[in-house]
Amino acid sequence: MRETRGHPMRLKPHEFWQVLDAPGTHASGPGTFYAAGYPATLPDGRQLLLPIRPLPGQDGRAVASLIINQASFEVEDALADIMAAQWRELAPEVVVGVPTLGLPLANGVARRLGHTRIVPLGTSRKFWYTQELSEPISSITSPGKDKTIYLDPRMVPLIEGRRVLLVDDVVSTGTSLAAVLRLLAKAGITPMGIAVAMEQGIRWHSVLPEPDRVQAAVRSPLLESAGKAFLQAAT
Repeated sequence: MRETRGHPMRLKPHEFWQVLDAPGTHASGPGTFYAAGYPATLPDGRQLLLPIRPLPGQDGRAVASLIINQASFEVEDALADIMAAQWRELAPEVVVGVPTLGLPLANGVARRLGHTRIVPLGTSRKFWYTQELSEPISSITSPGKDKTIYLDPRMVPLIEGRRVLLVDDVVSTGTSLAAVLRLLAKAGITPMGIAVAMEQGIRWHSVLPEPDRVQAAVRSPLLESAGKAFLQAAT
């Protein structure tokens, strides 16, 4: 068993998501104890320390949290750089952003791909939206607060027959992205791929069709309580 290097306990809640640490600053991997933060590792080895959030009603299970609109611009830019690079060779023609936290990342990815705009989905119904282009959606971070997600009918011509890249912030259980895919299917759209900033565990593999079409900038495992710290869960 190894303890994490560094001093995550000294970080105040508002100090997470602000700094990219040098490679090897924090220990990670099976058998590592995480006291107050999990170090997600970028492809170049830099580490982003994320706060650990116990899951309600999950008997000691927890996840590492990423709230991108609270992150520094440095962190947001680094994640958008990676996400765009992962898909550039496949030449997406339009980026569709998932609200709420997927939208700033969608903007960043689209700009890096040379696009002039994104197609944003919405959870606030405008009077010209239709029920036919809507789908119920729920989120692990907002339990008990189910919403409806909409595709603006005026945006449909922008994505019909195009190579669509779907962008969201995090995939965890896969239920919210599955709802988005059902919504897009109502418009006859099947995305070429899904770009996310972070994968939380692998539970979503059994929920999303063709999980190999998902690419993430960073990954984090499902965690479980180990006294005053957390360990990587076995499953």
